[in-house]
This record gives sequence, structure tokens and C-alpha cells, in this order.
Amino acid sequence: MEQQQALSNQYFTDRQNDFESSARSYPRKFPFALSKAKGSYVYDVEGNKYLDFLCGAGTLALGHNDDEVNQAMIDLIQSGSPLHTLDLTTPTKDRFVQTIFSLLPEGLKGNAKIQFCSPSGTDAVDAALKLCKTATGRSNVIAFSGAFHGMGHGALSLTGNLAAKEKVANLMAGVQFMPYPYSYRCPFALGGQAGEDACSAYFERMLKDPESGVAKPAAVIIEPIQGEGGVIPAPVKFLQTVRRVTKELGIPLIVDEIQCGIGRSGRLFAFEHASIVPDVILSSKAIGGSQPMSVVIYNKDLDKWAPGAHTGTFRGNVLAMAAGTVVLERVSRKEFLDDVTRKGNYLKKKLEELKDEVSIIGDVRGKGLMIGIEFIDPNGEKDIMGHPLPSGKIAAEIQKRCFENHFVMEKGGRNGSVMRCLCALNVSDEEIAQMLGIFTKVVKEVDAIVKNNPDK
Repeated sequence: MEQQQALSNQYFTDRQNDFESSARSYPRKFPFALSKAKGSYVYDVEGNKYLDFLCGAGTLALGHNDDEVNQAMIDLIQSGSPLHTLDLTTPTKDRFVQTIFSLLPEGLKGNAKIQFCSPSGTDAVDAALKLCKTATGRSNVIAFSGAFHGMGHGALSLTGNLAAKEKVANLMAGVQFMPYPYSYRCPFALGGQAGEDACSAYFERMLKDPESGVAKPAAVIIEPIQGEGGVIPAPVKFLQTVRRVTKELGIPLIVDEIQCGIGRSGRLFAFEHASIVPDVILSSKAIGGSQPMSVVIYNKDLDKWAPGAHTGTFRGNVLAMAAGTVVLERVSRKEFLDDVTRKGNYLKKKLEELKDEVSIIGDVRGKGLMIGIEFIDPNGEKDIMGHPLPSGKIAAEIQKRCFENHFVMEKGGRNGSVMRCLCALNVSDEEIAQMLGIFTKVVKEVDAIVKNNPDK
């Protein structure tokens, strides 16, 4: 009896509830215990198989347990190489650095330095803040509404989500938020090109107007595609404006590629869609090939740090460097990125067709295999643009029913109303078809309930 109980999801999730902190999040939405995983699928301890479009929040660019990635780690372990080196170098580390430097855009290639940070992306954000403040001697930082840069004190101060911040006192001072173009819910209630132009003009005017009240910052930090904020791609013109203005004023531009980078947008770096060259690139998640790693890649002109200015015990994860090199070499190939774009365009097209068939989807957006589906309450109040308000309740019901149909997908965005595609980049056409089958079925079920019960 005890053996059977130990093989149940309930047994493990009850124990997790007893032992782990109340800060845990994913188990509240996905109450299962995982036993194995391969490619785009995970399996629970009861033998059930789930299609995984979460993939470690976008960490697993090549899916679970990729053969080549695993073999690189096995080979490293069997070689006797040190696996933990602080910031001492190894041949594996040297190869990783040269690989990523070879993939940088012209203007940064040959002129870059790299800082290895503690494993999480939030540490890369904090390191970049210290870097830019040290280099410029300035203290303020500009971020954007809807941004998510991590949960550390510095990174959290740059994050737009108020709920995550309201109980944490004394976050980093000197953060100025600017409007981010979000066509469906435009901060200027304009939408489309007019909204993009307004955001661009506002950004430029606020930084150049001597009466704006906005002090010249140490840095501007931006996600080329906001992830947790609801999968919102920055328009090309806006990114180009931000880069032009920061360059004119001598302000370092930090691009946060932690979620949207390493091929997810159909380019190795999402900022490449706008043909810009930033001063600082933040990378984590997929760059470690499934293992924890974060790095700051930056223009060497900013390298004003003294020795030991930014350290971290686990910045020498050689296993992640071996795995990450495999990911970089595969994902950066043109044919691979072209396939990400093809699959993303197909998936987005099918989701837009679904949007036209139901009343509860307000917007579908994204680039490559980073796609967001915003759910709305068609019977509720409307915003200043006349769009129904975002509905986290409906999105949560969609997520719950997807899980019941053995499909895992995460939420985000305002009020948790946006379902987000973060699947493996080598997901197959058949797996995309399976996802669309489950998702379409569930959305139509919930849409029918909403139509028949407008007051609930």
C-alpha cells in the first residue's frame, strides 16, 4: 500500500506542500510529480504523458534531455574536468566564450567582454546595473512599464508588476518607468503606428527636455520582447529610437535577452530584428543548455570594474558551458532559425484563426516561438480603447483544462490573462498540431460556457 501511495502524484505534492515554502508557484497550477522527460514531453510518476510548452520557462531550447547536449555533459564528466571553477578558466570555458563572441553582431563582435554571474538571470541584471553605474558615475536607471527583469532587489525594482513589489520595502531607488508600446492596450490609447510613434516621441522628449524632471540615467534597460509582461514585441522603430537616443546622449543601453534570446524569436538575439547594437546583452535560461548560468556581454568601453567588483560562487559552472556551446552552435544555424520562424508563423496564424472564431481571445502576438494569447471577458467592462478588460480568471480556466488534457502551458501578462508559448525550439510540426488540437478544444469549451453564462 505504501509503495503504491509513493508512486502517486498526490503523495509527492502533499509532501512538497509540507516541506517547501509558500513562495512555490508552478505546483499550484500543475499538481504532478515528474519522473522523466524527453524532447517536448514530460511524464509523471503515475505514467501519464504531457506535452510541455513551458520547457523550464523557455530554458530548454532543445527540449528535455537532448541527446547531443547530454552527451557533451557526459563527456565532460568522464574527462575528469573540473565542474566548478569560480572564475578560473578551462578549455571548455574558452570554447564557450569564443563561440558566443563569434555570434555577436558587428559593432560588438571583437569589442566585447563577458562577465559570468551567479546562475539566475536576476544576478545578470544586478551585475549590469553595477557595471553601468560604475562606468558612468550616474545612479538612475530607466525601465519600461510591463517589464520583468527578475526577483532580486535591484532587478525587482526595474520590474513593472506591482503585486510582486508591494510587500517588499526599500527597493532600489532612482528607477524611472517609461511607456512601452503595447498596441492592443496602448498607454496613449492610440494603438497601431500612432501609438508606437507616441511612445518613441515621449521617450526621446523626456530624455532631451531640460525641464522633463528625468535625470540622465546610468542605463536604459529593455526587453526586445516582454515575456512575463504578456509577450509584447517592441516595434522596430521604437527599438531603433531607443538605441539612437541613448547613443546620442551617451547612455548605455542594456537589452534583456534572458527569455527572448537564443533563437526564440527566430533570430539568435531578439534585438536583431531591429538591426541595432546594444551596449550590454543579458543572457541566461537557454544559454546554459538546461544547466544554470547567466552572463553579461558588454562593450569593453564599459569595463571600469576593479578586480572582485562582482563575484559569485557558482559563476564557474563548466557543465553549463559545455551544454551551452552545443545549444549555441545548433540554434545559431540559419536553417534552424528559419525553421523557428516558419513554425512560429504557422502557430500564430492558427491561433489568430481561433481568435476570430471565439469571443474570449482579444489578441494574439509574438515573434518566432514566443507567442502570447490574451484572454478577455467579452461580457465585462471595457478599457479606454474599447477593448474588453483582460481576464486572468478565464486564462486560469484555460490553463487548468489544458493540464487536464495533458498539456502544460504558462500564463503571464496583465492580471495573468496571457497564455504563453515557450516550447522547445525544435518542436515538431506534429507536436504543434497536437498542441493546437488540445488548445482549440479547450478554448471553445470555455468560450461556450462564457457565452451561455454571461454573469459568471
